[in-house]
Amino acid sequence: MNIIASFFEALESLSSNKLRSGLTILGIVIGVAAVIAMISIGRGAENSITGSIQGIGTNLLFVFRGGSADVRNPQPITLGDVNAISDPFQAPSVAHVAAILQGQAKVTYAGESQVTTVEGITPEYAIVRNYHTTEGEFITEEHILSRSSVALLGPDIADKLFGRKAGIVGETIRVDGQPFRVIGVLESKGGSSFSNQDDRVLIPLTTAQARLFHRSNRDQVDLLMVEAISPDAVPSASDQVAQILRYRHKTKIGADDFTILTQQDFLDTARTITNILTIFLGGIAAISLLVGGIGIMNIMLVSVTERTREIGLRKALGARKIDILVQFLTESAALSLVGGIIGILLGWGISFVVGRIAAANNANINPSIGIDTILLATLFSTAVGLFFGLYPANRAASLEPVEALRYE
Repeated sequence: MNIIASFFEALESLSSNKLRSGLTILGIVIGVAAVIAMISIGRGAENSITGSIQGIGTNLLFVFRGGSADVRNPQPITLGDVNAISDPFQAPSVAHVAAILQGQAKVTYAGESQVTTVEGITPEYAIVRNYHTTEGEFITEEHILSRSSVALLGPDIADKLFGRKAGIVGETIRVDGQPFRVIGVLESKGGSSFSNQDDRVLIPLTTAQARLFHRSNRDQVDLLMVEAISPDAVPSASDQVAQILRYRHKTKIGADDFTILTQQDFLDTARTITNILTIFLGGIAAISLLVGGIGIMNIMLVSVTERTREIGLRKALGARKIDILVQFLTESAALSLVGGIIGILLGWGISFVVGRIAAANNANINPSIGIDTILLATLFSTAVGLFFGLYPANRAASLEPVEALRYE
């Protein structure tokens, strides 16, 4: 039997029961749409998270307290460690080191208040993060030495407090009730709701130590951002930093009281997590495809029962077993194929709407629909139709002509 002729015959047969065929296709439509939407949203979230991490800077190492579980009294990271790592003779692969003291604080202005991230920083922060201001100036060494009550605002927190992102320099805000003069507004770095780089306040490190974030050690800092001289120098910079800290903290190799992570470590971890979530969500969505396949099997079994006499007549007129098998398999494949095409369009629509909703809520998630996702959903839906249509088709093809003609 000609496959094309079988396909048009299948469409004609299915169109004779439009409502039943439509309800059967609906299961495949929902399944394909769910798979495409889930995978595309998962990929969009992955791109958003990895983009935020990449926006932090290049050639970076992140050093913070805590390491091996065998160390009972881990030493904090201090400004003394910063000075040692900044020494070009001890760490020739290190270009710059930025010390950071951070925490959450309530920032207020003229009745508006927001709880946001406040970071105490040094002037090197602008270099390692490649930060610039859209207006005003960055924190300088003079601000550090004089413990100035000055602040830099991210564009998002500026907009929330002032309702604008410009003309803010010279205004006074309060951080946990203490006054700070705004000296600049940071350029936008973007990010997602998981890590919004634009929703933060930067103040001098010494000011943060003295007035906001008190630690057990006066010179203690929470995080070091270490910039290597080049991407190729990141491994050697990591080794040099580790050796300096081991010497200063008097720890043994394998029993470090600190952790060093590269930007690639963060990217790999983020990709692993989002990939697992995407596969998990896609797997859940694929269950609805299986449910749709069961619906196809059910409707094809009903069709075989209804058309028993037709099958007997066709076989009596010379139709072979393979002809009957192809006829019913074509019908089940047509159901799943049509459902798959509609499901692709619906999945694209859902992804588009989710992207718009995310944008409206300042969540930088742009669902990404790849050709591989479309092919996967289409081929899988067709395979489901063929698989679940095989038993009804084989049952129809195995009917004996005499028994089929006598069927009432």
